[in-house]
Amino acid sequence: MRHDRPRTHHLGPDGPRARRVLVAGTAGAGKTTLARHLGRLLDLPHVELDGLFHGPGWVPRPEFMDEVRSLAASDAWVTEWQYQPARPILLRRAELLVWLDLPVHVVMRQVLRRTISRRIHRTVLWNGNVEPPLWTILRDEEHVVRWAWTTRHKFDRLDERLADDAPHVTVVRLRSRREADRWLAGLAAR
Repeated sequence: MRHDRPRTHHLGPDGPRARRVLVAGTAGAGKTTLARHLGRLLDLPHVELDGLFHGPGWVPRPEFMDEVRSLAASDAWVTEWQYQPARPILLRRAELLVWLDLPVHVVMRQVLRRTISRRIHRTVLWNGNVEPPLWTILRDEEHVVRWAWTTRHKFDRLDERLADDAPHVTVVRLRSRREADRWLAGLAAR
């Protein structure tokens, strides 16, 4: 079934105010950065899903799904739309989904730059974790750079799928950094 209503909305001065916001995109697209900005602009708490998921030693935290359910049940939030078991729970309560649909070469450049920087600087991530040595990209199928490449098409036709699966959610599709910056500037002007 296809829905004919418009699926995009720019949250202009007269538009509704979203209180539960998801940010979708492939690994390295900039979901967390955008979600953090949206939280500040819309005065909503940002909860980083990676921080809930990853325990020490990169082991998934057993309380992750309980925390996702608690987050989804709350009145206001911005978070990344990731982790397959969490997606439907968050989507049921979301009002707005911002889709970072950036070109593959842009995403790959961003994920490479971020990964190298985190490794060189030994940036402490969630629960004491740090990026593994760069050579692990050769043997670890879940290395973030390999993951970004192998899952680069997972959101193809997302707007069409959401029109059927979540007609209550407004989708804003951003196809470039410039478009995302303009959209954020529009929100800030509210």
